[in-house]
Amino acid sequence: MAKPYEGGCLCGNIRFSAKGPAEFPHTCSCTMCQRHSGALTAAWVEFPRDAVTWTGPGGAPATWRSSPGSSRAFCPTCGSSIGAIDDAPVIALTLGAFDRRGARALRPRSHSNRSKQPKWWQVFIDE
Repeated sequence: MAKPYEGGCLCGNIRFSAKGPAEFPHTCSCTMCQRHSGALTAAWVEFPRDAVTWTGPGGAPATWRSSPGSSRAFCPTCGSSIGAIDDAPVIALTLGAFDRRGARALRPRSHSNRSKQPKWWQVFIDE
């Protein structure tokens, strides 16, 4: 079995372990992702909900209901963005929260909501 992907927040209170194949690694420039991450583009990867275990001393992250189908996840101590917990059995984790961000399986393959990024901002994806 492959080694799980691990990561967490800035202060270490929220930690996770994600097993199995990384699904739909992508970037997104929608207004919601921009505000959640504080960046012009957020980078995400999805895992089935049952493949993600919250391993840090803080347990599961705090959440805020951001849309009818999803809640944004963050550390209640340091405020770091962790991802999105969807009503569907999916957890999308921000790539910046992973310990091994260079893992090939986590490399974004598509970009959503290009129309929401400033014209001077460029995101390069090998599609």
